Amino acid sequence: MNDKHVIIIGGGPAGIEAANYLANNGIKITLFEKDEHPGGNIKNWAKLFPDFGDASVVRKEITDKLKHENIKFINNTKIERLYQENNHWVALTDNEKYYGDIVLLATGFEVFDAKRKEELGYGIYDNVITSVDFENMYKSGKMLTNEGKIPDSIAFLNCVGSRDEKVGNHYCSRVCCITAVKQAIEFKELVPDAQAYCFYMDMRMAGQFYEELYRKSQEKYGVNYIRGRISEAAVTMDNRIQIKAEDTLSALPMKMTVDILVLMVGIESSESTAKISTDNNIVGPYGFAKSKSLFGMDNLTEKPGLFLAGTCKRPLTLPETIADGRSAAVEIMNYLKS
Repeated sequence: MNDKHVIIIGGGPAGIEAANYLANNGIKITLFEKDEHPGGNIKNWAKLFPDFGDASVVRKEITDKLKHENIKFINNTKIERLYQENNHWVALTDNEKYYGDIVLLATGFEVFDAKRKEELGYGIYDNVITSVDFENMYKSGKMLTNEGKIPDSIAFLNCVGSRDEKVGNHYCSRVCCITAVKQAIEFKELVPDAQAYCFYMDMRMAGQFYEELYRKSQEKYGVNYIRGRISEAAVTMDNRIQIKAEDTLSALPMKMTVDILVLMVGIESSESTAKISTDNNIVGPYGFAKSKSLFGMDNLTEKPGLFLAGTCKRPLTLPETIADGRSAAVEIMNYLKS
């Protein structure tokens, strides 16, 4: 086993967890990350749901696992092509070939580009932001409008880029609802006297402690939940955001003006996932990588020696992503032994 070499593409939670497990079992790993720093999308968050754990602490705990002597970490490197050659896998960068017995694809996800929903005004109006922008604002400890004013009201809109036929994404991104609840609470903690509104299609509180957090947001923090989607956002003379929507519970149209509109952007397949999956004939719906089977073979593909882990397959939460990375490592160990 000690002469086996595994290539892992993607330095997020799934890729790192798999690398750590394999390295502890004597397998040599070369792990590629296209960005400068490892850790994936955790870098975009201040606190994590449902326990409001510090994202920077969790990220450090994950990335510290790369210090293993059996792991060679190569950053700022994009895999341009992945293919088989003489019973080995070849990962091709701009100017070099890397050979491996096994490849694990852990290329993660990208957040939906909210500019594709032009009617919501992102990139057009100053005070329309995304959930990622909110996290960066929250990290600073100050919640301010573009004009430097403490907001009196803020609206969160769920399902931006998810469950939307117009943009071609029919699936649920799984993390947006609970992120909206978390961010509404964070806003109310910073500005207790302000109003927080959450527009939703369905509040999908399927994880452990999610429902409790949802109830707490209403009972303790007074977050207002409105069942309905916002159809249009526009700017007022004083640079506030006027939104038009329908309250589907009362079947009545409504108009509201808030200081900030937060778009809860969903999960999409990353560019690397879509390209590598397409090149190797394992591309599934919406550009995600397709596993051999959801039941029992979810880390395997139809290509022997090519494995999958994490959100390159579909939207997952962070704990699910870490567990899936470990699961992929176990499958790789079994494959090498056989």
